[in-house]
Amino acid sequence: MNLKSSNPFFKNKSFTKTATAPVYDTDGRPVEIIDYNDTMTVAGAVNKTFILFALLLAGALGTWWMAMNGNNPMGYAIAGGIAAFVVVLIAGFKPYYSTYLAPAYAVLEGLFIGGISAIFEVQYPGIVIQAVGATFVTFGVCLALYRFRIIKVTEQFRSVVIAATLAILTYYILSWVLSLFINFQPVDHGNSLMSIGISVFVIIIAALNLFLDFDLLEKGAERRLPKYMEWFGGMALMITLVWLYVEFLRLLSKLRD
Repeated sequence: MNLKSSNPFFKNKSFTKTATAPVYDTDGRPVEIIDYNDTMTVAGAVNKTFILFALLLAGALGTWWMAMNGNNPMGYAIAGGIAAFVVVLIAGFKPYYSTYLAPAYAVLEGLFIGGISAIFEVQYPGIVIQAVGATFVTFGVCLALYRFRIIKVTEQFRSVVIAATLAILTYYILSWVLSLFINFQPVDHGNSLMSIGISVFVIIIAALNLFLDFDLLEKGAERRLPKYMEWFGGMALMITLVWLYVEFLRLLSKLRD
């Protein structure tokens, strides 16, 4: 497979290998010098992810503080969620802007997370710390399974996870649209066994998406993707973690009811 012809990212100037004066090995053959400061690394992606997490936490604390002080954070949460979704769409089509879009996404998504967390915490005291703990435990387990190659990301694995994710996204969008026009009650609402089962299934799919994110970071570094892909990969990981956290909030609230 010719990556340069099939992957649009390789058409970016970031893929131009920087060479200096000719260097030769012991056999007299020329050696190409590559400027690795312009390419993606796993360590760089991890650092970017920590930065994004800090920005998301700052945004979340802002709306959480407003809620705890008697203010209604719902407007900020809704605006932040919609704006974050728009930023993700732009980044999907223009990944080379991820250096700027990823931090913006983190702050905006933080506003959303802080708002809904405050709402759930008022209704179900202690639920936020439980959801946070469940999210990080799931992240740690998936990272260990990927790191020790207990679960490998194959093309078939990737196809199944992406198909299931798109199916869930389609269901959520259709449920939301129908609820705007008719008295529609999605099957995942309420605390029935079916609703709880659906939440568990969605959490499993969200967790499986973590493996795709880990693979993106690792394979991106191996293929020497452009430096901006560190931000793109970090944002992808944050999106999955936010999704996982929200689904844990929903599942725990159903179990409380």
